[in-house]
Amino acid sequence: MRIGRLRHRVIIQEYSESQGDYGEVTQTWMTFATVWAAIEPARGREFWDSQQVNAEVTGKITIRYLSGVTPKMRVKHGVRYFEILAGINPEEKNEELQLMVKESVSG
Repeated sequence: MRIGRLRHRVIIQEYSESQGDYGEVTQTWMTFATVWAAIEPARGREFWDSQQVNAEVTGKITIRYLSGVTPKMRVKHGVRYFEILAGINPEEKNEELQLMVKESVSG
């Protein structure tokens, strides 16, 4: 793994629900880890949905291997959020983790 490619600081977040004092459910995203990453867009497309133009960009985010990352988490980079679709551990060496991601933006 060439660590010089990891030039973006990203936050991996996990979804959390808690119950407040009055029984209300609070839904939040908690920080799981802050790591260096390489972000590579794979493709992009625009499509019509419910008479709105939406943009969908998929790509790959590569980080050093980190145990516990699941598709139920997301990656935050600046003001952008990426849904984790899958995590790939190349050759099962536990050296790097390739996160296949999707970013959705409504226009």
